[in-house]
Amino acid sequence: MAINQEEVEKPLRKISVAFKSLYDTLNSQTNNGEVHLEVGPFSHACSLVSPLFRCLGIAFKFAEMDYVAKVDDLVQASNSVTTLQVMMKRDIDSDCVRKAGSHTRNLLRVKRGLDMVKVLFEQIIASGGSSLKDPASTAYAQVFAPYHGWAIRKAVAAGMYALPTRAQLLKKLNEDETSAKAEMQNYIDSCGPVISYIDKLFTSQELGIDW
Repeated sequence: MAINQEEVEKPLRKISVAFKSLYDTLNSQTNNGEVHLEVGPFSHACSLVSPLFRCLGIAFKFAEMDYVAKVDDLVQASNSVTTLQVMMKRDIDSDCVRKAGSHTRNLLRVKRGLDMVKVLFEQIIASGGSSLKDPASTAYAQVFAPYHGWAIRKAVAAGMYALPTRAQLLKKLNEDETSAKAEMQNYIDSCGPVISYIDKLFTSQELGIDW
């Protein structure tokens, strides 16, 4: 029995479509003064990225566990708060922004996860090689390493040798080379402005993004 292509799980396409929707939402507001992003659609889009960390294996197991927990918190927050801006304002008013478990702190961690995936995709597209070690190492070094201690950095470095090959990753994602590159580029183009928006939220409140 032939498999309907629409029934095949396409996590990469789901990610790119979700972030294109977020980008369109931001873009549609740019000429109307203050820009807002709802917690619900944002947290849903972020949840679609979780399987990608899983596909990368043990090297990013720490990222998967931390990322999933933080996204789950934002999903729960969406039940009681409308936008990222309102969510951040509540934490500021409650003086809990930098406390472990705060929605704002978790948002910053999730943003780094999105950024890591963006850099990874950029490196995969640029490299063209069969190994993911260099793209993944570059993405980790650029986004996560500055915030990790020696033990975690060492564990990640060891895990890099267990990464799937490029072909194995594409197989897990049910994509071929051409379709994967297209979806990765779509994510890069859409996620960049979303990340910039979140960075501006933090800097506008003088919170910084390096903590």
